[in-house]
Amino acid sequence: MPTIKDIAEMANVSRTTVSRVLNNSGYVSEEVRKRILKIIEETGYVPSEHAKSLRTKRTKVIGVILPKISTETSSRLVSGIDEVLAKEGYQILLTNTNLEKEKEIEYINLLKVRQVDGIILNATNINRELVREINQLNIPFVVIGQEIPGVSNVLYDDYHAAREITTMFIEKGHKKIAFIGVDESDRAVGYWRKKGYLDVMAEHGFPVEEEWVQKGLFDIQSGYEAMKRILKNAKSRPTAIFAVTDRLAIGAMQYIKEKGFSIPKEIAVAGIGASELSNYVTPTLTTVDYQNENAGREAAKLILNHIIKKDKSIKKIILDYRLLIRDSV
Repeated sequence: MPTIKDIAEMANVSRTTVSRVLNNSGYVSEEVRKRILKIIEETGYVPSEHAKSLRTKRTKVIGVILPKISTETSSRLVSGIDEVLAKEGYQILLTNTNLEKEKEIEYINLLKVRQVDGIILNATNINRELVREINQLNIPFVVIGQEIPGVSNVLYDDYHAAREITTMFIEKGHKKIAFIGVDESDRAVGYWRKKGYLDVMAEHGFPVEEEWVQKGLFDIQSGYEAMKRILKNAKSRPTAIFAVTDRLAIGAMQYIKEKGFSIPKEIAVAGIGASELSNYVTPTLTTVDYQNENAGREAAKLILNHIIKKDKSIKKIILDYRLLIRDSV
């Protein structure tokens, strides 16, 4: 494999001139540039990425921290991120916290040691230690899904999506609407989606029984168990269930059907996420599509803007969503 020295000798120029052509920096006459590029093409020369990173002080690698790498949401996010970064010659280094918040900080420090050019975090919680760690970094940083001060954020409109789902139920004649959420340490999914639901119920003067509001994790079994608690303990049976994720909603649907209730005739159900599974369960699940690929694209654009253009301004992008009304309501 030829070296940059070999290319310089074959083109009868200095190594600096070859380097300028490779990095598209500095003046080189068009005649010399074409001669060097022709030799590179003929010899199959590939510049050392390590040497290139030393010159440019860039590794062309972006660290991406995911809460659970196996989920459909993560897959869509990464697809959008990679679509944008690949066009600029960047690679992705994926890490998986498995929903353990301590690992978010651990991976931030690991990626810093690996000298990535930037970090994209799909955050599940906000705590002081995490915010402090992020704000102390001297690395371009973008957060998806949670609003963290001091860095650029790509956010879903969780509050208004929750309001729209709850309002939809009311417009269809429901007054007894139950809620399956997650821990409120997850501000986006746990707090804002719950607040949207409660605000609409209060605005319409509809009481919410304590037993109607249940918490779970991010899996189908949690939705099943939460629905069981609602039907066993509530003073009156709700006629609609709003679950903050599709998986929770699908778990709730399973228990509803096991108990012999008809969906949506006796109990209507809606979730959030527009997962592939939501379109294949019976009945098909009403849900909100956040278009996660677009979130990934926007995050990638922001990180490149920080890196390439050295734009240090903090930006907040709030993404639009679509309510997909299907057979479960």
